[in-house]
Amino acid sequence: MVRFRAGTCPNIHYSANQYYRLLSRHPLTSDCFLINCKEACFVAAEESKGILLESGTNEMEIIEFGIGESAFGINVMKVREIINPIKVVQLPGTHPCVEGLIYLRGNVMPQINLGQYLDYEPSANPQHDRVIVAEFNQMKIAFRVQTVARIHRISWEQIEKPSDLQSGETVAVGIIKMGERIILLLDFEKIVMEINPDLGVATNKMNMPITTDHSKQHIVIAEDSATLRHFIEGVLNGIGFTNLSFFENGALAWNYLEDLAEKREDKFVEDIHLLITDIEMPQMDGHHLTRRIKEHKFLKKLPVVIFSSLINEDLFHKGEAVGADVQISKPDFPGLAHSLIDLALKP
Repeated sequence: MVRFRAGTCPNIHYSANQYYRLLSRHPLTSDCFLINCKEACFVAAEESKGILLESGTNEMEIIEFGIGESAFGINVMKVREIINPIKVVQLPGTHPCVEGLIYLRGNVMPQINLGQYLDYEPSANPQHDRVIVAEFNQMKIAFRVQTVARIHRISWEQIEKPSDLQSGETVAVGIIKMGERIILLLDFEKIVMEINPDLGVATNKMNMPITTDHSKQHIVIAEDSATLRHFIEGVLNGIGFTNLSFFENGALAWNYLEDLAEKREDKFVEDIHLLITDIEMPQMDGHHLTRRIKEHKFLKKLPVVIFSSLINEDLFHKGEAVGADVQISKPDFPGLAHSLIDLALKP
């Protein structure tokens, strides 16, 4: 559930559904309104669109926020709450971009100054900043930003991947064009990993000796992060899976699978034994990819493992709705390894 908290009314909280209903009743302009308060932490959404509830539509909703003159986006599914700045307990010896810890509704979490991390000038009015409370990779983290604008519903097909020249060491994983404006979709997992590697991907703790040769089993992996592709390859090689095909988005993986199914029909199972997919990917997301596979005449037999930072109690049902066989939250590589071995041993 995404919670929108009224800044001057600390006891007022709205679920996303309630928020949209209120918006339809009390619009102030075509794209913003206030929640019965002098000021609200989150004041924007599109009047004409309801919240995205169906899984596998290849659509996503992003919350647009601003730092300096730039516009950025975060997947709504990552956002738990948007609040005004609250008391921060500073910690010595932490990364310069970590402002400290905040205590919110029984949870202690780090707060990252996103503007500082992205090398922007400090906020001119820090008291008017906003804090986006996010949850992914089985952890909650607060990100301090300068403004929060609105919600956009877009198709993954609208998201362009930065070119090799643009990407470099950037943390932007997608470019969204809104007329003459550009919104950069940030890789929050990479940001956290760079600030504190201990909170990122850790595969060195795995101790799973190879007991069976799985080299004849062909696994297809759809993952847009080059870093994660490298980690996944290492983990799978370490447990005996060496016949791997990687694709950087769901559309490329789907084209490959569909072409194979057209040629081999139900005999495709002799060529491909399992699919691992992320959820957030340009062009086609993992939920839509899974849905297409499970609705295909032949491909529906293919076991699908969703491996994503968005797997949690609130979002697990989305994977179930599209027919995923297994869902594992990043960065649980031991869980991924065990699931693959279990699936490989099935007749």
